[in-house]
Amino acid sequence: MKKFWLAATVVAGLLLTLSPLRAADLKVLAGGAFAGPLADIGPKFEAASGHKLLIVYGAVPQLIKQTAAGEPFDVGIFPRQVFADASAAARFAPGARPSIARVGYGVAVKAGAPKPDVSTPDALKAALLKAQSVTFLPESAAGAYVMSVFDRLGIAAEMKAKTKPQPDAAKIAQAVANSDAELGVFLINVFVVPGVDIAGPFPGDLQQELIYEGVSPTDSKQADAAKAFIDYLRTPEAVAVMKAKGMTPG
Repeated sequence: MKKFWLAATVVAGLLLTLSPLRAADLKVLAGGAFAGPLADIGPKFEAASGHKLLIVYGAVPQLIKQTAAGEPFDVGIFPRQVFADASAAARFAPGARPSIARVGYGVAVKAGAPKPDVSTPDALKAALLKAQSVTFLPESAAGAYVMSVFDRLGIAAEMKAKTKPQPDAAKIAQAVANSDAELGVFLINVFVVPGVDIAGPFPGDLQQELIYEGVSPTDSKQADAAKAFIDYLRTPEAVAVMKAKGMTPG
C-alpha cells in the first residue's frame, strides 16, 4: 500500500507539472542542427503538457549574441561552446547543465550518387580534393571545426576556393540534394533527410562530437514550464526521436 501511495504521488506530481491548467508559452533558442529532432519532439511535448513552444534557431555566434544582449527566452538548447562566452554564461545559474544530445561530423552526397571513401584521413583528404564543390555553414561552431579539419589535412586553401557556404544548417542538405554542391561536410545528423545519402563519418581522431545542453536563464518567467520541457527532452519518447534523427542522446 505504501509503494502504491508513493507511485501515485510521483504520477500526480508529473501530471501537475505537465497540466494544461498551468500552460505557458515558451520561447526556445536552439542550435540549427537540432531542428530535425525538435520538429517531432515539439508537438509531442505540446500535446502532453498544454504548453506552447516558439522555437528560434541559430548558429553559435547568433546564440551568443542573443543571449548576451539579454533577449528574453525560456529554454536554450545550446552547443556547449555558447557557454565559453562570459556574457552569455552570465544569464544562467552556475553549476552543471544537463547534456541533451551529442553528434559527430560526416560527409554526404546526393541520394543515389557514388559515395566517396572517407574511411581514413588520407581517403577523406582525397575525396575532398576530388570534389568540385563542398558546402557547410562556416559561421558556426561546427563550421569552425570543419575548417580546422581542412587545415589539419593541409588543404585549407584548396577547400576555401570550392566551398559554397550556407546561411543555416537546413540549407546544407538542401544544397546537396539539389546538386548545388557535390559534398556536404557538417554535423552528420543534418544529413538524415530525404534526397541525401551519408558517405560516412569523419575518420579516426578527426572525429569530434558537438554536445548540446539544455538550460533555462535565471530571468525566465516560466521556470517551471521550462524545466518540464528540459526534462521531457530526456524521456524515452524524445530519446527515440533523437536517435532516429542521427543524434546520440545524453
